[in-house]
Amino acid sequence: MKRLTLATCAGLLAAATALPSFAADMPIGYPPPPMSGGPFYWTGFYIGINGGYGFGTSQWTAPAPGFTTGSFDIDGGLFGGTIGYNQQMGTWVLGLEGDGAASWMQGSDTATCGTFGCDTSNSWLGTVRGRFGYAVGRVMPFISGGLGLGDIKMTPPGGGSVTSTQVGWTAGAGIEFAIMGAWSLKAEYLYLDLGKATCDAATCGVSTDVDFRSNIVRAGINYHF
Repeated sequence: MKRLTLATCAGLLAAATALPSFAADMPIGYPPPPMSGGPFYWTGFYIGINGGYGFGTSQWTAPAPGFTTGSFDIDGGLFGGTIGYNQQMGTWVLGLEGDGAASWMQGSDTATCGTFGCDTSNSWLGTVRGRFGYAVGRVMPFISGGLGLGDIKMTPPGGGSVTSTQVGWTAGAGIEFAIMGAWSLKAEYLYLDLGKATCDAATCGVSTDVDFRSNIVRAGINYHF
């Protein structure tokens, strides 16, 4: 009995000695707190897709006979891709971004040009912009500006058409949210001015200037490397 008692005490002592280290390896008895969603580091390359809506005005003007349609509405959908690079310095973020999109913006004046109208349309556009942002945790508001590019297709009432590739300017602002892992969502507004294209006399009967100005509202998703 004495030996049994001593053996039992020794066993209990050994178990008590091992208990702290065993307990340290045991999982906590309740779920760990969720991830806090700490600051996102914006430096690096990224790619993405975007889509939205463009609306604005066009105007046809023939200086020699003094003809003008006045401004008429153009609008349509947009869908395309984005590539860019950010460099974060403290809370400030500098970047360069380029994008290209298919465009379905179109409009026609029938009040001045008659039933068949003077038609302006845009089938693609792109921008190359600098971005300047301010990182607040996982949120980055930004402003941007640079070159705008796109085509202007001009179709007069008499049939036929001519298309001109234009280089203009763009500026705007937006906000980007880091959502999970390397992904972020963004929403932005851009004003785009493609300047004046020329519908030649062979197509329009008289050399005619056609301008194109639009407002673009779009959203996108980016993956950061």
